Amino acid sequence: MSFHTTILVGNLGRDPEMRYTPSGQAVTSFSVAVSEAYTSANGEKVKKTIWFRISAWGKQAETCNQFLKKGSKVLVEGRISADPSTGGPKIWTKQDGTVGTSFEITATTVRFLSSRGDNESGPIAGGGGMEMAELPPEDDIPF
Repeated sequence: MSFHTTILVGNLGRDPEMRYTPSGQAVTSFSVAVSEAYTSANGEKVKKTIWFRISAWGKQAETCNQFLKKGSKVLVEGRISADPSTGGPKIWTKQDGTVGTSFEITATTVRFLSSRGDNESGPIAGGGGMEMAELPPEDDIPF
C-alpha cells in the first residue's frame, strides 16, 4: 500500500467555482497561491509564488463554495494529481508568452483560516487574525 498527502497554506486567487457531475455530486474548484519571501545570500529580497488548483468534493465542495472568496486564507490537505501525459505538474503558457506550471490537488480537508473580518460571507472555522498575503496579478493565475 502507498500513500501521500500534501499540506499547504495560502490565499485564494479568485472566487471558487462550483459545478455538479452528471451523477449530481458537487465539485468546487479554486486556486491557491502559496508565497514565500526570503533574503538571498547577496542581500536581495526574493518572493516566490506557487499556484495550486484545488478540487473539493461533496459536502466540503458546497461549504467551500459558500464561505470562501478571493483572498481567503486556507489550509488544504490532499493528494497531488499528476498530469496524465507528463506525470508532473500541468504546464501552460501565460499571457506574456512565458511558461507556467500548476499543481493539481484533490482536497481531503479544507480549513478556513481567515477571520470573520477578512471574510464577511459567513462563519469561518479556524484561527483568526492571520494577515492576508499579497496576491500576484490575476493574469498570472493559470486557470
